[in-house]
Amino acid sequence: MNKSLTRSIGFWLLLILSLASAGVGGWIIAGQLGTMTSTLLDGTATGIEVYVGQSLVVVGAALLGAGVIGILIAVALSAAQALVPSATPVVAEPIDWAAGSPESDESAIAAEATALDTPDETTDADADADETQNGSSGSIATATKINVK
Repeated sequence: MNKSLTRSIGFWLLLILSLASAGVGGWIIAGQLGTMTSTLLDGTATGIEVYVGQSLVVVGAALLGAGVIGILIAVALSAAQALVPSATPVVAEPIDWAAGSPESDESAIAAEATALDTPDETTDADADADETQNGSSGSIATATKINVK
């Protein structure tokens, strides 16, 4: 399977979803830390801002970490693909133009025509067997290998 890594849908999904996860995680962390810091310094912090903010920061950190790991995996896959040697292309045999010349085609057509013009010789036994069978596939036709009409 010589498929380029840049043409792989799975690779691009890994990279895009990792970037999205890291971006959303970073956005959640930055927003909650900013809110918690400003309300704690003002002295107006409530329990919801402090305790819910902490759990949202943990969720954001998990998303950020998953995104970073996904990006690192994508980079490792790119490096591994660069280290694996690519398959060398197979060189096809040169075309023998003489084999397809019109002169050889004419001689082949003439040989086929003479073979088709000669009638098959049938014996009297074959003719008698054909008449007695009348289209049935009895044991005589099978045993003597006679074509039944």
